[in-house]
Amino acid sequence: MLMTRFSRLHHLLLLQPRFQQSRVLRHPPTKPRTFIRSAMGSSSSFSSSKLLFRQLFEKESSTYTYLLADISHPDKPALLIDPVDKTVDRDLKLINELGLKLVYAMNTHVHADHVTGTGLLKTKLPGVKSVISKASGSKADKFLEHGEKVSIGNIYLEVRSTPGHTAGCVTYVTGEGADQPQPRMAFTGDAVLIRGCGRTDFQGGSSDQLYESVHSQIFTLPKDTLIYPAHDYKGYEVSTVGEEMQHNPRLTKDKETFKTIMSNLNLAYPKMIDVAVPANMVCGLQDLPSQPN
Repeated sequence: MLMTRFSRLHHLLLLQPRFQQSRVLRHPPTKPRTFIRSAMGSSSSFSSSKLLFRQLFEKESSTYTYLLADISHPDKPALLIDPVDKTVDRDLKLINELGLKLVYAMNTHVHADHVTGTGLLKTKLPGVKSVISKASGSKADKFLEHGEKVSIGNIYLEVRSTPGHTAGCVTYVTGEGADQPQPRMAFTGDAVLIRGCGRTDFQGGSSDQLYESVHSQIFTLPKDTLIYPAHDYKGYEVSTVGEEMQHNPRLTKDKETFKTIMSNLNLAYPKMIDVAVPANMVCGLQDLPSQPN
């Protein structure tokens, strides 16, 4: 059962053992791990012997930013997924406090509802590389294609192409194998939201393509894979592949029904799109300062 942030915090304070069991749902991990819920209500924390994980929230655009690091490695290399320009200073403060070395600032796609923080991160922390899919058509230091891997220390993310919300969407999935954090984690961007999905009526979107992407690239993952979306508007933080396959009100339908649902959403024009998309096509800054080779 899904919980709001308030109810999760309540469980942590009063019924912590029960909370920890419900977080992992029906598939307990094979290795011991700890889960720590922030009292601030805007970040979640997960750590294993190797992975440090934080889920951070930007309230204006309801965007989740994810911090992952290999704390078993001497350098404690880290990456950020979907950083937001307005919360870059918060993210850097946390990275500094935890003694991490930020290597990559990654986006799941070219966002239309906020300006990415990758450009600012590069100016404030030289050496950080911006990362996005090649299919996005935007500027970055590193371009990814389906099947590639992004490594930080001994932890890696697998790149899965999941277009449909936009033409360049990808999902990042933690690695497979006993030496990787379990259960697996899928950072789905806007392809799969908790009990929903991203719209498909702009930026080269296609409801037909999105349906195929989700069912072939996300719903084929182990059912205990944790789903971490780019946004949430109802207070949810995490789901699983199995939950969404059973309860997602759009993606559980057949393709034709799904396409009908998506064509009748009648959503408003995104208020930030005319600012966000041009900025995000150049890494989040309209005029990036030149960097020495």
